[in-house]
Amino acid sequence: MTSMKLKPAINMSFDGQCEAAFKFYERCLDGQITYMLTWGDSPMAKDVPPEWGGKINHASLLIDGIVLQGSDSAPGAFEPVQNICIMLHPSIDDAERVFQRLAEGGTVRFPFQKTFWAAGFGMVRDRFGIPWGINAE
Repeated sequence: MTSMKLKPAINMSFDGQCEAAFKFYERCLDGQITYMLTWGDSPMAKDVPPEWGGKINHASLLIDGIVLQGSDSAPGAFEPVQNICIMLHPSIDDAERVFQRLAEGGTVRFPFQKTFWAAGFGMVRDRFGIPWGINAE
């Protein structure tokens, strides 16, 4: 192997709410949706019921050089996110704002506050069921 680049990508699954989630994350995280393909426009359109045609087969969101990917799982295949947390490390100036945005309609699991390891830390499960940790060192 002559060279390899690590390009971390987080792939999130949704139960029909991928488009709304990615538009929410674009706003909350100052990102940019770079790709969004519906099931109906994909070569896999025949694999889902016609009413699922407008749901998202693949989406990409670019945030500060990192790619978040997502899709609406095929009907009956969705499994809620468990045992992970997407950690964000914004500046202390941005951390509380990002936390409050992600918490809109979600569930705060650990209020944003100063801790012994960080100038600010908080955990939230957003309105789409995705767990986030905000850690400003």
